[in-house]
Amino acid sequence: MDKKVSMKSFEAIQSVDVDKLVSLSEAELRPILPALVRMSLCAPLDVSKRWIEGRKQLLRILSGLEVVNSIVALLSVDFSALEQDARKELQMRQKLGSNENLLTSAIQHGLALEFERSDAARRLRLVISEVLFIISHIRDPTDFVQRPCELFETAVYLEEVSDVLCIAQAELPNLLPIEKVAEALLRVKYGSFLLCQLVVNVPDCYYEVCRYLIVNGEKQDEETLGGRRRGHALRMLASMNPKQALTIRALTVEECRMSGLAVALSLDHGKQVTTCNGVNDVISFISGLLLSNNASVRNWFSIYVRNAQKKKSNTSSSMLYSLKQYLLEELAVIIPSQGFHGKLSDEHVVKASALIRLYCALKGIAGMKFSTEENTQLLYLVTCHPLPSAAGVRFVSLALCMLLACQFLQNPEETQAVSEWIQWLVKEGADFESTSGVRASFSEMLLLMAIHFHANQLQAVVDLVCSTLAMKIPVRPNSLSRMRIMFTQEIFTEEVVTAHAVTVAVTSDLSADITGFLPVHCVYQLLKSRAFAKYQVQIKEWIYKQICASVAPIHSLLPGLVEVFVNTIIYPTRSGGKSLSNQPFTKAEILAVFKSSSVYLSSKSRDKELTKDLSLRGKPKLKDNTGSIDEPMETDDSESPVLDAVQKSSNEDLGLTPQLLTLYYILLYEDCLLSHKKAAGNVNKYSSYSTDLMTQVPIKYLLHSAQQNQKAYSGLYPSILRLLATHYPHLCLVENWLSEELIDSPAVVHRLVYPHSLPICSPQRLHKALLACREDSSTVLQLLARLSHLPAHRLMTYAEVIVDSLQFLLEPDVPRKVITMVMTLWRHLSTVMPRRLRVMTVNILEGKSQLSPYSEEDIILDPLIVLRCNTRVYRCCPILEVVIQMLTAFLAASRAFLSTHLLANSSTSSSKKQDLFNITPMCTDQEKEELKIALLAAQESTAVQILLEICLPFEGEQRDGGMLNAIREVQCLVCSQLHQIFISDPALVKLVHFQGYPSELLPVTVAGIPSIHICLDFIPELLSQPQIEKQAFAVELVSHICQHYALPKSLSVARLAINILLTHLTVLPGDERGKFFAPLLPSLVRIARAFPPLYDDITSFLVQLGQVCQASLATNQKSDGSTILSPKFRKTSTRSELDDDRELTRLTELTFVEILHQAVLNKDIF
Repeated sequence: MDKKVSMKSFEAIQSVDVDKLVSLSEAELRPILPALVRMSLCAPLDVSKRWIEGRKQLLRILSGLEVVNSIVALLSVDFSALEQDARKELQMRQKLGSNENLLTSAIQHGLALEFERSDAARRLRLVISEVLFIISHIRDPTDFVQRPCELFETAVYLEEVSDVLCIAQAELPNLLPIEKVAEALLRVKYGSFLLCQLVVNVPDCYYEVCRYLIVNGEKQDEETLGGRRRGHALRMLASMNPKQALTIRALTVEECRMSGLAVALSLDHGKQVTTCNGVNDVISFISGLLLSNNASVRNWFSIYVRNAQKKKSNTSSSMLYSLKQYLLEELAVIIPSQGFHGKLSDEHVVKASALIRLYCALKGIAGMKFSTEENTQLLYLVTCHPLPSAAGVRFVSLALCMLLACQFLQNPEETQAVSEWIQWLVKEGADFESTSGVRASFSEMLLLMAIHFHANQLQAVVDLVCSTLAMKIPVRPNSLSRMRIMFTQEIFTEEVVTAHAVTVAVTSDLSADITGFLPVHCVYQLLKSRAFAKYQVQIKEWIYKQICASVAPIHSLLPGLVEVFVNTIIYPTRSGGKSLSNQPFTKAEILAVFKSSSVYLSSKSRDKELTKDLSLRGKPKLKDNTGSIDEPMETDDSESPVLDAVQKSSNEDLGLTPQLLTLYYILLYEDCLLSHKKAAGNVNKYSSYSTDLMTQVPIKYLLHSAQQNQKAYSGLYPSILRLLATHYPHLCLVENWLSEELIDSPAVVHRLVYPHSLPICSPQRLHKALLACREDSSTVLQLLARLSHLPAHRLMTYAEVIVDSLQFLLEPDVPRKVITMVMTLWRHLSTVMPRRLRVMTVNILEGKSQLSPYSEEDIILDPLIVLRCNTRVYRCCPILEVVIQMLTAFLAASRAFLSTHLLANSSTSSSKKQDLFNITPMCTDQEKEELKIALLAAQESTAVQILLEICLPFEGEQRDGGMLNAIREVQCLVCSQLHQIFISDPALVKLVHFQGYPSELLPVTVAGIPSIHICLDFIPELLSQPQIEKQAFAVELVSHICQHYALPKSLSVARLAINILLTHLTVLPGDERGKFFAPLLPSLVRIARAFPPLYDDITSFLVQLGQVCQASLATNQKSDGSTILSPKFRKTSTRSELDDDRELTRLTELTFVEILHQAVLNKDIF
């Protein structure tokens, strides 16, 4: 029975709109009469005048219908007794376990006839009994068994049965839950009709019923009778309430059930819903299912498509067949009538693109097989010619990928049509891009596909297709053979592809925000396959222009492009016995990129001055190998088209991105060149860039800028940092970075100190104020506070004034606040020009008249030049802190330079020359490495010794007895630096202590260097040295360490030191005994105080020492000239020996007393 409930009836009863109810016909009123009769008879809660009038109108309508009397009779039954009887029947059925309805099994003339003859109460009993009987047999909703029932199968009585059912459910909702009743009605013949009649009388339960039916439905509803009947019922429910149809469809997707129903509802109610681009809801919904991010939804619908295709019989009843027919109708609407190469109207382009993606998803993800008609129509579609627009470019890209993803070509005619269409794309690509304004056009994708086909990289073609379609579909590489032949032999030969790639214009403002396939993709793949070198096509100019045209956020392929380009330069391609490679950038091209940098412009004059100074000196440059890249690569820059293009935009800032990419190119080039020289034996026609070029590149400024904007340069910053840490470690010192974090915004602090308006500052005014700071410091403090507001690169004009003032700041009576603020500005400047600033500072602080200033190369070769400064620096802690920072940087630079020098001058090339000329053998790489380690150790240990020496008072220096003095401050600073040095290189600790240093510094070093305790590891070795001085130094060191680190290991080392002293007591001659033991007696006091268990050993040693001294005195003459021994036992001693023994005896007694007071009788110990 296909009689449906009217949509008007449902809307009227749902909103209880009296005007709509009055306007309904008798046929439309019939389904909702049970609800209307109950509404009119029940006492209303709404007693407003409007509802009273409306209720009168309803009563007037109902009074004219005869069937209302039977419904009123149903409402007059005692439902309480009826419910009790029904529950008793349920209990009896459960006890007996009967499979028959006890109430209706005894009826002789049939249930339908009994229903007709019965009164209202009897009818209610019969219907309730049958419904409860069906519900009791539903164990699992998915286990569907049709229940024969004469009462629900007789069409004549269906309306009366539905009235009874509606009244029973409304009056007895606990006995007859509407969800279970709905599930039970699905198992009878006309259950869908009865369900709609029931729901329309209870419209507020509409959503709950639909959800219950879907949740308990099958995943694939078209395969079973229960699924088909459930789907039919839900479609009828959706037809009477179309507003909720798409909501019901959403429930099927959410629960991944009843896929056929989802398609049916889309076809029933989604055709009229369209987007702003003209794509209707059916196409969007099916595409959304197949391209969903939810894998369970994709699999659920894909399985439905595969299973629906397997049904050979009764295919037309499948919703998939209806969907395919609908899609064919949509194709027929937009495909031009002329078939191949038709003009696609602009209004249909977006819809055509959506259909292409949908068919690709159906084919690739769901595995749908195309019919012959579908193949033909789709070929007509993909070979259309759209108008030049962004949508047209998108359509062509998708159509091209569909040709590769789906196997269309079945005959020569189709192959010829596709070939002509691709040739049309090649011809019209430039016009499309210029007219549509789209930078990522299909021309680049065609070129990229051709490159992959020539390289036989079929998987790369598949990845390209999948990324363009935005879906992961399986494409077998062997299915691309026909398209590969078409691309490589008919349309694009490899030489044509290579020559064409150079002529493609670069992408302006290339960034990560530009999606799609760009010229940079094509050039990258050709570089990777070394096609440019093979056909001797120079790509350097194109890459240079593209680097200059890039902006932030950086495109993900640009770092890879630079890497491949550098590899093709350093590692040439062998072809036909020739070595083919690309050319590197020239020095002029590199500097042209940095001319727009604010740092470069600010330092241009300084660069010329520095270059002039270096040329006057005529000293050799610091090189990794012989030669410079300027000579073999120098070209006529005035005629360079690349530089002309850059100079045209010289007034515009190229931005940070081109400068970072150029910096990355330089660093990577140098790194690969060194690696290649080590492997190939110093054989390469290109050499490294000159040091003069590197001094003009603002490396630290670029690194600092990239660090602050890591999100935009996430693909480039780690690589640059890695290369800098390898080749320029002095620019990546951790302590410098930590200090830079504190001075990134110094203006915040100074605003608090100087809230008033600050005066305008200029280099000349600052210089004058610094000269007069001893008389009046307020002016210079205000100017320095003003400068602290400026960004680092704007301070570069003041760099020379700041550095030149350092000599004057060393004068006495200069306010400490002025010195501190000047050094803060120095650190701020070091974030943009650290290398030049350090060289200037070293030359200024040296203070001696010299013929020519030191260059960076000189200081790297000899980092100890940094410490050859004015001695007043060693008593000005703010300046000394900067000097120590420079020393650390140049030591790191020296270490990196020596390592690079060894790589660039490996023994491979030397051995070849040796064999050729038969000269004396040179050092091996291992020997060179050992010499390098020895040189670095000598440099660093010397630096440490100098730093230790400045902790002692200078000759003639008056030392303040208080704790707050210059020497104390210097000692704290030096100890902090030594702690960092010792942690980074523990072997240096051993070397320094084996060399030794003044014992007066031991209390300072042990107390001020926390890492000094590692000396306990090598003190036994130091005690075993043959030099007595080293042994004495070791004993004093042990005593001080024991005071601060009373560890078990310290105890064992202290005991060893005491044993060494006991040994020396028996072997040392008398003239050396006093010199050796007298300075060590205070050490015994410290050891005794630290370790009370060693009292016995220490006192035993002191007793023996005293006895030895007394015995030595006893063997000599007394003061009156007499002797206490016979002549044969007398010993002749000098006056100095006797004095030493007497003094040593006195010191021994004082040591006993000191131990008693500080150790034995000290309450703090016990």
